[in-house]
Amino acid sequence: MIDLAVFDLDGTLVDSRRDLADAANAMVAGLGGTPLSEDAIADMVGEGAPVLVSRVLAAAGLDARTPSALEQFLEHYDTRLTAHTRPYPGILEVLADLRPRMRLSVLTNKPAHATDRLLAMLGLAGFFDGVVGGDTSCGRKPDPEGLLHLIDEAGTAANRTVLVGDSAIDLETARRAGTRIVLARYGFGYRFTGREFKGDEGFVDSPSELPAAISRASSHP
Repeated sequence: MIDLAVFDLDGTLVDSRRDLADAANAMVAGLGGTPLSEDAIADMVGEGAPVLVSRVLAAAGLDARTPSALEQFLEHYDTRLTAHTRPYPGILEVLADLRPRMRLSVLTNKPAHATDRLLAMLGLAGFFDGVVGGDTSCGRKPDPEGLLHLIDEAGTAANRTVLVGDSAIDLETARRAGTRIVLARYGFGYRFTGREFKGDEGFVDSPSELPAAISRASSHP
């Protein structure tokens, strides 16, 4: 049985593409660069704010090592955190369904302060027992330390845990930690060729499929 479901945030629980893109482009504009498309910026999300900022700067023709850029991005993002970001349709119902049956946690590469604010502002915080952001002592995914910390905190084991995410970073994190994995094909981080899969992954095309997919994950060796 699955005792713990750990969720990625951006692209899995919430659609944050536009707010991330708007904050990144506000940073770029302030530094005199060329704004990028929402899709281009969304393709750069997933490995934490410092990596996103570096990639955006390079793509916008700016120095990727600009010292103040990360601070500027975080300031812009803080004012736009939930301007357009919303839970994917059905996520609230899914969490309400799962909560009585297992512990739920969040593992994200988004900074902890922004993560906590976003979860609270969108009415999601009460569903989760543990939350680990990307700027904690656990490091950032695909380092498995954050996931292993949440497993230990929940008093369970890796083979009784499923990570729900949308990206190759999430897949690698689950494999390093020895947990099950369910991948959200609806997420903006889902970019796979198929060669990455071993046959023990679960997949969903909408949040409403998550409870059944998480239940099926317990049947994998």
